[in-house]
Amino acid sequence: MTISIDRRMAMVGAAGAAGLMLAPRISLAEDMMKPALPMAKARGFKLGELDVITLLAGSAPRDNPHGIFGINVSDDVFAEVSAKNFIGTDMAQFYFTPTLVRSGKNVILFDTGLNAEGITAALAQAGHKPEDVTHVVITHMHGDHIGGLMKDGAPTFANAAYLTGQVEYDAWSKTDNAGFAKNVKPLAEKMTFLKDGDSVAPGITAMAAFGHTPGHMTFMLDSMGKQLLLMADLANHYVWSLAYPDWEVKYDMDKAMAVQTRRKVLGMLATDRIPLIGYHMPFPAAGFVETRDQGFHFVPVSYQLMG
Repeated sequence: MTISIDRRMAMVGAAGAAGLMLAPRISLAEDMMKPALPMAKARGFKLGELDVITLLAGSAPRDNPHGIFGINVSDDVFAEVSAKNFIGTDMAQFYFTPTLVRSGKNVILFDTGLNAEGITAALAQAGHKPEDVTHVVITHMHGDHIGGLMKDGAPTFANAAYLTGQVEYDAWSKTDNAGFAKNVKPLAEKMTFLKDGDSVAPGITAMAAFGHTPGHMTFMLDSMGKQLLLMADLANHYVWSLAYPDWEVKYDMDKAMAVQTRRKVLGMLATDRIPLIGYHMPFPAAGFVETRDQGFHFVPVSYQLMG
């Protein structure tokens, strides 16, 4: 017997209604108490002789993304771009992704997340303890990058040396920022200060990418003829920032310079087909950039960096 589409849909609707009547009523408060869905917190890649591991130190939703991204475009344009990319305009999911690089005996951590608990949990999934870290590199001084440096007034990474940009440190040292005073200043005597082109370790080079903050740094990894850029906060969202580099971002301290830097660096990555890891890209935060229209397109990594 053939059941018409209309009749089949009516039957499905009736069954659904019955299910709703039988289902237990769950309050919003009860729903919020459900445990979070499991998510991996570490993903490893191979770049020549380097082991590169992205660490999900935290993830959180943020309301009103148009108040953060594309603040120089209309609501209609923002909504149209979002719809084309299958994302809503009411919420954005933020990712906070430090990167661990193992180079010989060096265990180098780039940025530290929002707090010590988040970064140490992600490190554990990567098979490391905080005391294993030999170097901590800070790309810039926003709170979600320096928050894991200290725990209960003591350094989280007790055995580490610290490196950061000279321009960045000098700029923040002239402010009364509480996060800087609490998490960065106590480590000043252990810090080495970097400028554009300086080496962190063999095959790891600092690259100035100013604009997001006064001394924001990216880092180029190079091993056995293969390259990968740790782009930090050069672009803060795979659509609303990377794909549309001219869209201004609330957190960019010098918005005009940030736009210029984004276009320059993303253009280089697309032309040279160099993969990237972005601190706020969807986890595992690695991918490629291609040109598209007047901007770019983020292509998430699949198996390209497995070995």
